[in-house]
Amino acid sequence: MDPVADMLIKIKNAQKALHPEVSISYSDLKYEIAKVLERMGLVGKVEKKGKKVKKVLDIVLKYEDKQPLITEVKKISKPGQRMYLGFQRIGRVGQGPGIVIVSTSKGIMTNKEAVKQRLGGEVICEVR
Repeated sequence: MDPVADMLIKIKNAQKALHPEVSISYSDLKYEIAKVLERMGLVGKVEKKGKKVKKVLDIVLKYEDKQPLITEVKKISKPGQRMYLGFQRIGRVGQGPGIVIVSTSKGIMTNKEAVKQRLGGEVICEVR
């Protein structure tokens, strides 16, 4: 299974069950995605814990009036079919509420940040 999709589903399911936090196996990509979610205010504090092989990410979940902030997650770029877009087309992905996470040459960021910096890249997922 796709590890990023697994991470996003674990976060969504933990929020539906009203858990205060969720632990996920660590990778640099997952950490950067979690930091974008933290920066956008969709999750609370993101921490790396453990050493070497046993590293995990602890993500504190946020709620508004006992309702989860993340209600829908859609993985766009999949292992079998990657989606790369230029900055002109990234701005049109995911219109409406929520964010689209993009992997660019300058790191992981939202589609709005990528358009502002005029960067294209791989469209990872959409989070609402």
